[in-house]
Amino acid sequence: MYNKRTIGKEFEEKAVEYLKLQGYKIIKTNFQCRTGEIDIIAKQDRYLIFIEVKYRINSAKGMPHEAIDLRKIKKISRTAEYYMLINNISMETPCRFDVVLILDQEITLIQDAFQAHFY
Repeated sequence: MYNKRTIGKEFEEKAVEYLKLQGYKIIKTNFQCRTGEIDIIAKQDRYLIFIEVKYRINSAKGMPHEAIDLRKIKKISRTAEYYMLINNISMETPCRFDVVLILDQEITLIQDAFQAHFY
């Protein structure tokens, strides 16, 4: 029997493989701290990219993108800021927030899906 965490990990691994094919260099997966979690941290060109992965087996409980609300964006933003702080990454570093949506077996990448909200 699969639990939610096992299923999530499986889909995040699919997202990592997909992102590698798109030219992303994966730095870290499942970065966790007190403020939250970031599924994938990567680099592409000059960007440091924080990536949220959302999946649904089907659309019965809504579409994957519907799970990314302002509260989630703020949590990801604060966690990204903390990651940069503890890794001595300049706040001047160009950053981007991407989202990988997985519905059944279909993968959609949204680059620059939202702007950081640090307040």
